[in-house]
Amino acid sequence: MRLPEVSVIATVLNEAEDIGRLVESLAAQTLQPAQIVIVDGGSNDGTWEKLQRYASEYPILRVIRDETCNLKSSRGPIARGRNVAIRHAPSTIIACADAGCSYARDWLERLTAPIFAGHLEYSLGGSCLDLADATIWDLAAAPFLGIKMRNGERTRSCTARSMAFGKDIWRRVGGFPEDSLFGEDSLFDVRVREIVEPAFVEGAMACYRPQLTFRSAARTIARYAAADGALGIRRSRLTRMSLRCLAEVVVLALLPWAWWPALIVFSLEAYFALQLDVRGLLAHRSFRALAARLLFSLFVPWICAWSYIRGAITGANLPNSQNASTDSTSTGDDADVPHT
Repeated sequence: MRLPEVSVIATVLNEAEDIGRLVESLAAQTLQPAQIVIVDGGSNDGTWEKLQRYASEYPILRVIRDETCNLKSSRGPIARGRNVAIRHAPSTIIACADAGCSYARDWLERLTAPIFAGHLEYSLGGSCLDLADATIWDLAAAPFLGIKMRNGERTRSCTARSMAFGKDIWRRVGGFPEDSLFGEDSLFDVRVREIVEPAFVEGAMACYRPQLTFRSAARTIARYAAADGALGIRRSRLTRMSLRCLAEVVVLALLPWAWWPALIVFSLEAYFALQLDVRGLLAHRSFRALAARLLFSLFVPWICAWSYIRGAITGANLPNSQNASTDSTSTGDDADVPHT
């Protein structure tokens, strides 16, 4: 029995520095995709020219320039770019990849295995850090962004950095939602799970290279939270974060009279910061990374709670740097969302 073909899709905007890693790793897969379809939303940093050169080198690569896939023309340019790519993909099975990532040679084979086996119609691989070039703040922020330290760890992340599904499911849910710049993969995941259960595939992670500073890490967390608020999802997370903020305020108020409540809250914060990957954290950057993780964990509930409430009230998103550089005139809702 011949397996159905798979197409890999991605959407990019001003990713000249990283586009080579993406294309080369996708072209080297052990399960060769029928086609790699990359939609460029109107890059002005040389990304499009690089894509054209790669297209002449790799016959399976199809590149499409569609300037409606940025904030000048769409409230949800990332979702729109993915939808355009999927429409042009020739296969019945779609795998989503993302700029800023590279992929192990067996990534596509692992990710699509549950679909080809006939067990499930939707599979998720998650993402892990590219530890070869990770910053301290990459390591500090990773678990709060749903990013694992190593490929092969268990994950329940729904990121479109590593996601596969049948084209029919994509049609049934109306594609990726084009009314929000950020969180479109989470909303797509929610809609798909109303139809089918996902397979969480081990060893099929996107290797992500965010290159974060403290400021950019905080802004990324804020963008996720603002998008969740605007979309009205993950309300339980808002509750947890708000309770952590309240606990920190209470222990500070009690500090002149008692120190033990602060010790309890700090211990809980240390647990939240380190519960998932303390061994990997210590192995790679030792106590410097540990201190950064603990510090960042104290800021996370405040950033999340404030940004979620702001997003819920205004319905607004925070722009990413790629879209901002091509659309400096954006205002209103267009000026308020981030990139996955």
